[in-house]
Amino acid sequence: MIALLLVAIALGISNLAVAVGIGVSGVRGAVRARVAIVFGLFEAGMPLIGLAIGRTVSGDLGSAARWVGGGLLAAVGCYQAIEWLRERNSPGDKAAPGSWGTGKLLVSGLALSIDNLIVGFALGAYHVNIGVAALVIGVVSVAMALIGLEVGGRVGGAFGERGELAGGVVLVAIGAVIAAGWL
Repeated sequence: MIALLLVAIALGISNLAVAVGIGVSGVRGAVRARVAIVFGLFEAGMPLIGLAIGRTVSGDLGSAARWVGGGLLAAVGCYQAIEWLRERNSPGDKAAPGSWGTGKLLVSGLALSIDNLIVGFALGAYHVNIGVAALVIGVVSVAMALIGLEVGGRVGGAFGERGELAGGVVLVAIGAVIAAGWL
């Protein structure tokens, strides 16, 4: 059980980092709940999918998982920074600070959880109860995402109206770190 908890924490570190990036952009309570739910469901669900798909796909996905996940996160960060620049240059209709729509959250959740497919393959090989594993990974993911949002929110206050741009930059950086295999 301790090994499973350590795996969950290791997987949750990227959620913590991305949640800091999201929190910097200034999110409200409803968005916090959606981030926690989306990240938790993806983190818990992907090992189940990984176990169901089997090892045949794990060899094909292998190291590409970090590139795909990192690339998706970087793309979300670029999108966020571009939206900030667009809003800054057009004083008309401005989105609420930290507007994280469902699409952006789903792409982020997917990007963060691609490596969990491979974890699901490994958990099946070690005969770990996949239901317990998914629950532990999901709970740890939710907790780490909420902590990251809180930390990001506090840091974001220092950036003022540039918080969303800072959040986008953080997401691009985290995407690059994940793609490089450092996180």
